[in-house]
Parts: sequence; structure tokens; C-alpha cells
Amino acid sequence: MHAEHDATAPSAPEITFDDFLKVDIRVGTIVSAEPFPKARKPAYVLTIDFGPAIGVKRSSAQITEHYSPEALVGRQVAAVVNFPPRQIGPMMSEVLTLGFPDAAGKVVLVTPSERVPDGGRLF
Repeated sequence: MHAEHDATAPSAPEITFDDFLKVDIRVGTIVSAEPFPKARKPAYVLTIDFGPAIGVKRSSAQITEHYSPEALVGRQVAAVVNFPPRQIGPMMSEVLTLGFPDAAGKVVLVTPSERVPDGGRLF
């Protein structure tokens, strides 16, 4: 587990509110989730609809411990949508799907507690 994923790690350096606003975190609905056998670690390829302004984007997510592809479809998730695309094996990951580590370091997705419009920005 990386130090930044460790629950005992100290907090990150202080930033300004303007720094926070540079990170564009949006909510979207997973429209498909497929196994990603060519990934180095077990992962799924997620296709996520972020609404009309952002559109449909793809993400590689190492979330196989807690989620099945069938259970992911229709679920809303939070993701960073303004990182440059990143090559992950044969696919281009366009957004970073967000989660927290459980006690064993496995990813638990960040989701809104109630349904919200796709594309809404975290504030």
C-alpha cells in the first residue's frame, strides 16, 4: 500500500481554496463495467456518464474486491475529470475514479448518499 493510501499517514501540506478548485471532481453514473484482464493488478474498465457538459468517459479501477461488474452498473461515483488521459495497458483511462481504503487497503468507492444529477461538481 502506498503511503498516501495509509490511514495513519499525516495530512498533506496545506493548500489554498484556489488550489482545491483546480481539481475538478464530478459525479457520474457507471453505464458499463468490464473485467480488464490485461491490467497488472485486478481491475475493471468503467464507462461513466458525467452528463452533457463532460460526457461519457472511461476509467480503469482496481475495485474487484468489493464490487462485481453487475453491481457497478447504475451506481453513481465521484471522479477527477481534469487529469490528462493515462495509458493503462491497452486502454486510455480518461478519469480517476475515487475511493477510500478499507482496513485491508482495498478500495471502497466514493458515492453520494442520495441520487444527484450526473456531472455535478464536488464543493
